[in-house]
Amino acid sequence: MEIKLAVRVTPGAKRNSVRGLLTGVWSIKIAAPAVEGKANEALVNYLSQVLGVRKNSISLMKGANNRIKLLSITGITPEEAATRLTGEAAD
Repeated sequence: MEIKLAVRVTPGAKRNSVRGLLTGVWSIKIAAPAVEGKANEALVNYLSQVLGVRKNSISLMKGANNRIKLLSITGITPEEAATRLTGEAAD
């Protein structure tokens, strides 16, 4: 199963966190700076932990140099992803 996930990334945060879902886009704060792809790499690492999938199951489809990104994720259903992201946002 493959899902598409739209995220709005805020780099340079104090810690990695899921802020919530707004108009179909997940807001995620990443501690890494937006320099030389470090924030993108940190985003993939963080989402792999939160969603319980391998890092190589997450690929960046659009938005490598933008705050809004479209990710392709395999090995998880849309419902599982929403549940896990919502659970992380509640913390």
